[in-house]
Amino acid sequence: MTGRLDRAQPYAIGMFRIVVGLLFACHGAASLFGVLGGAHGGGTIPAGTWPGWYAAVIQLVGGGLVMIGLGTRAAAFVSSGSMAYAYFKVHQPEALWPLQNSGEASAMFCWAFLLLVFTGSGALGLDRLLASRSRDTGTRQRTRKTATASA
Repeated sequence: MTGRLDRAQPYAIGMFRIVVGLLFACHGAASLFGVLGGAHGGGTIPAGTWPGWYAAVIQLVGGGLVMIGLGTRAAAFVSSGSMAYAYFKVHQPEALWPLQNSGEASAMFCWAFLLLVFTGSGALGLDRLLASRSRDTGTRQRTRKTATASA
């Protein structure tokens, strides 16, 4: 049983990454474009306002990158940091516990993205596809150099 679960781990991480990235990008899209109910129950965040507009841009771009698995570790690191900032600057001053200060989403996103910093994109991501292509290209180039040198 453990062997099967271990073999499925990259796919589980990949699906986790896709769902977390999609949900995060939806938060950014709601705040920036007013879709999906908009920011805080309706409307958008005015461009350039600190910190809300910048957080929404990080949510949209970071969530999108994490969702497709491109630059996953860097995008997850920035996204995790933005959610840590949101939790400690916006939510935590209201009360100690996330359930009391409405900071559950910020805390969960922060830890989910931090996990992705350490696990990487898993399966089904562009990071893995690009890494395998660059390995294949490097192998072909080394093979050609070896064949040319021995000729």
